[in-house]
Amino acid sequence: MAKIAVISGSPSASSRLNGVLRSIESSLLAEGLELDWIEVRSLPPEDLIFTNFQSPAIVKANEIIANAAAVIVATPIYKASYTGVTKTFLDLIPQKGLEGKIILPVAIGGTIAHLLALDYALKPVLAALGAKLQLSGVYALDTQVERREDGTFGLADELEQRLTASIGEFVQEIRHRLSFSPLA
Repeated sequence: MAKIAVISGSPSASSRLNGVLRSIESSLLAEGLELDWIEVRSLPPEDLIFTNFQSPAIVKANEIIANAAAVIVATPIYKASYTGVTKTFLDLIPQKGLEGKIILPVAIGGTIAHLLALDYALKPVLAALGAKLQLSGVYALDTQVERREDGTFGLADELEQRLTASIGEFVQEIRHRLSFSPLA
């Protein structure tokens, strides 16, 4: 079974990004993939800020990435770029830590004006970490993710369609790269 590392760079446990990630998780589990989560906000803040490469939590997070066939890097977009929490963690990934991985960037923001933050802010940093195969990714608007009273999320149909297409491409790349079909 192929493993997928999911890096969630949201500083908030109630972020709409979680609604997008739960939808992605559902689709990938249905494909027989296993997900290992790195919720950056749960890592020790002092290890992130002081770039403590020896921290047991950071070492474990980097092992999750090293053991994964593919990585989803997800972040809210604030002020036309990914979050500072995301950046502090990316700085702790080894120089070629994403080499040979299939990368799916995912972002959510308040305006369509920040759509290109994936291409001009996040993807260059991922490339510097060795990511050569980066899919186009998914950018969602806050308005496309409804936060429900029971703590769940609802996604707009248009966003669901784009996620389905993107996850289909992601799974296809994983199958191609790992040369096995089906993934069960």
